[in-house]
Amino acid sequence: MNLRSAGLLVTALLVSLAAGTVPAAAQPAPDVGPAYCTSPPSGDHYHPERGQWETRRPAEVGMDSAALERAVRWAADTAHAGWGPDLRRDLMFFLSGAMRGPPGEPQNNIVGPVKPRGPQTGVVIRDGYIVREWGDPHRVDMTFSVTKSFLSTVTGVAWDRGLIRSVHDPVKAYVPDSLFATPHNEGITWDHLLRQTSDWRGTLFGKPDWVDRFDGTIHEPDPPGTAFEYNDVRVNLLSLSTLHVLREPLPAVLREAIMNPIGASSTWRWHGYETSWITLDGKRVQVVSGGGHWGGGMWISARDQARFGLLTLRCGRWEGEQLLSREWIRMATTPTEMQHDYGYMNWFLNTGREAVSAAPEKSFYHAGAGVNRIFVSPEHDLVVVARWIDGEHYGDFIERVLAAVEE
Repeated sequence: MNLRSAGLLVTALLVSLAAGTVPAAAQPAPDVGPAYCTSPPSGDHYHPERGQWETRRPAEVGMDSAALERAVRWAADTAHAGWGPDLRRDLMFFLSGAMRGPPGEPQNNIVGPVKPRGPQTGVVIRDGYIVREWGDPHRVDMTFSVTKSFLSTVTGVAWDRGLIRSVHDPVKAYVPDSLFATPHNEGITWDHLLRQTSDWRGTLFGKPDWVDRFDGTIHEPDPPGTAFEYNDVRVNLLSLSTLHVLREPLPAVLREAIMNPIGASSTWRWHGYETSWITLDGKRVQVVSGGGHWGGGMWISARDQARFGLLTLRCGRWEGEQLLSREWIRMATTPTEMQHDYGYMNWFLNTGREAVSAAPEKSFYHAGAGVNRIFVSPEHDLVVVARWIDGEHYGDFIERVLAAVEE
């Protein structure tokens, strides 16, 4: 029985006992993983232990050492990030230029923590082993919208536990406040929030939804599920909604369910805003943000990012334990008609090989500004973490790394 089946069975039993009845056996959710999940059971793979990660020479894992070195050197010499070391300064510049509201309504104030960034950094993982590192892979840096993939994962944990019965349920059935009370908002489902197709209207933690449209325009709402719009206000709404379902801080859930089992360090932190504190079950809890547009978000090392990338490469399985169901990953890597290269919360897809022409179509990446990206190629058993690299050169960099793969 997988995690979702077990969670649904427990939920059904609790509901039935309260009603004085006992249910028929719960039907297990189909264990139909994504198309790329064709590798052997994870017990046949190497998984690094906490505090340790074995290295291999490129030739030992079917890679050309000289070609890989050329790729790294090219990134260091050519693909410099547009963001400077002073992220607060650059973030203020970005906000003042991109998030213009109606006259007299500026919304570019930073409300979460910000820290200077480190050097360009990367980690290349093949067959689970570290093949090449550069920069400062242990440094904890802001990761901006890669945070969204961690948020999607925590929502997946709630779904696996049966706390969210269906991603197509209206979120209003789970969130006891007025955020989904309008005729437009009441039809928004979990799937809409995860895919950024909700067009939710309102203000959250002092930020109105229109502020993150980059042009400050206000238009009539599109029906939920009919239009894609990248919007951190609505991403933070997913964070708040998932918190209502799990009833405990999302970083604690992520740590227990995912990060500790995969052997991540204790150095990562997931921040919210100074304005995002709520009272939940009588306790003061901070709602963490799904990105870093106004500060906050996931602060994490490249090594820990690589562990997360390896988990998604292994279809949510780590050392024989299914930490995140294959069905959730299948949904997370499924696009929509509105945005054919986007799955759940910054699982970017290589549909039609448009994002990275040299990479297989089944590859994907977790993406954030900076550029911060965790590239995953199941066909190559490859994970590449790149931080503070120029986005315009990113495809060229991945092409050079893939050119080093010989078998």
